[in-house]
Amino acid sequence: MSDQGTATPSRSSLSSFLPPPQPHRIAAASSASTSASSSSSRDPGRRLFGYTRKLKRLGKAVDQELEKIIAENEKAGSGAQHASGDHRDFIDILLSLVKQPIDPNDEQSQVMDRTNVKATLLDSIAGSFETSATVVIWVLSELLKHPRVMRKLQDELTNVVGLNKFVQETHLANLTYLDIVIKESLRLHPPGAIVTRASTKDAIVNGYRIKKNTMILINLWAIGRDPKAWSDNAEEYYPERFIANNCDYRGYNFHFIPFGAGSRGCPGIHLGLTMVKLVVAQIVHCFNWELPSNMTPDDLDMNEKFGLTQPKAKNLLAVPTYRLTCEIHKDTP
Repeated sequence: MSDQGTATPSRSSLSSFLPPPQPHRIAAASSASTSASSSSSRDPGRRLFGYTRKLKRLGKAVDQELEKIIAENEKAGSGAQHASGDHRDFIDILLSLVKQPIDPNDEQSQVMDRTNVKATLLDSIAGSFETSATVVIWVLSELLKHPRVMRKLQDELTNVVGLNKFVQETHLANLTYLDIVIKESLRLHPPGAIVTRASTKDAIVNGYRIKKNTMILINLWAIGRDPKAWSDNAEEYYPERFIANNCDYRGYNFHFIPFGAGSRGCPGIHLGLTMVKLVVAQIVHCFNWELPSNMTPDDLDMNEKFGLTQPKAKNLLAVPTYRLTCEIHKDTP
């Protein structure tokens, strides 16, 4: 989440919530489990294969973990610091809105309750799994597809970090080539290919009349590949384009908005970027990577699978070889 109002459900209950390492199952529960009973009546196959029962069981398990997180915050909320309004985190803010109308301007608006709080928490946690993992996979795929970029990134990591230690978060500010590698990957593979917005008033844009409350779909994937914005080599993976084109992640340059823009931009941009950079840096710094079965970079399948995050159509397979001089211990963070 962003620096202010950070979502920090990092208490003891969260450690039990994150494992087992099957985030796609947790993410599925955010929507599928709520409609399991109604969909099973329309789809007999769900009852036949036990999907409805599994979704209900998964939804109940996730609900219990979210209740633990909320209960810990409620218990901590009685402390002196919380009473004075200091050190409030994202969950504290959500709990303070309980029994308040979701839309203050609408007297008939639904009142926010505990279920809404848990739904918001689940969206935040499940969303961070999928988008961050998808971006990391695409970055590694592009690096394997372009060995020149991989070598240049490893050279920077060797010079900044050294081969005798691991990458730490404090190193990220000095890894300038890593930054443009991430930017170029987000340009070609934005974590959310389509952004939706609703117009707040009637408007005319480029001769098109757009009525108030019209749902607008913004194709970030197409914008990132538009030759008018990125020159004739828009389809080419070339991180150096960002050396002279100093675009910001936060949506100030509308031809590069991988996290959206404005007040509805992604609230997890700071945490998400830090996580992606650190994971990519660690993987590339610790290992040399090769494609299996005598594959060449040209053989690597870069097709996408349509979805909310557009992951790779085929799983990425690569063979690592440890390259550092320091040893990995069990207690290594």
